[in-house]
Amino acid sequence: MERVRQLVGEMLLLCFLAVLLSGGVLAFFYTPSGEVVAYDGAYEPLRGTPMSAAYASILKIGFDVRGGLFMRQLHHGLSVMLVMGTVVWALLGRFRYAVAVLGLGALGMLAGYGAVDDLLSGTALAKVPVPWWYGLHLLAAVAVGVLLVISSRREAARNPRSLRFVMLSVGLTVLAFFCL
Repeated sequence: MERVRQLVGEMLLLCFLAVLLSGGVLAFFYTPSGEVVAYDGAYEPLRGTPMSAAYASILKIGFDVRGGLFMRQLHHGLSVMLVMGTVVWALLGRFRYAVAVLGLGALGMLAGYGAVDDLLSGTALAKVPVPWWYGLHLLAAVAVGVLLVISSRREAARNPRSLRFVMLSVGLTVLAFFCL
């Protein structure tokens, strides 16, 4: 059971690295601003519609950037997989970090939705400026990464990894993502 928990922890770490990479790519095209602008992207029905610069940049990522929508879907799917994997990790007995990773992961996902400025519009949470949501999203991501790295290093100190173990964790992470 100890080795299964370590495998799930390694899968979480790999999943987090993929979330980090996809988020880094998306950050190049994202504008964290609540300023109201007129949409001028490729999606014709919304052209000229006033919206926040953050939401306009998300639409441009989806419609104008080559592979942008795929990258957004990848980032979202991996984030959901990270939260679900943390639940499995907690059920396998690693409660010490699981509550913190789950809490920070949920906070990061909520902050990610706030940074997009679409789902939280019209709610009490919409009063928080978009750059604050984006900063909170990045801060939660860094905190989750630190917790996962600390936990992974402690697990590896108890049970050293082999090349087969690492390859198994990579394979299972890819398989889990495609089954999600």
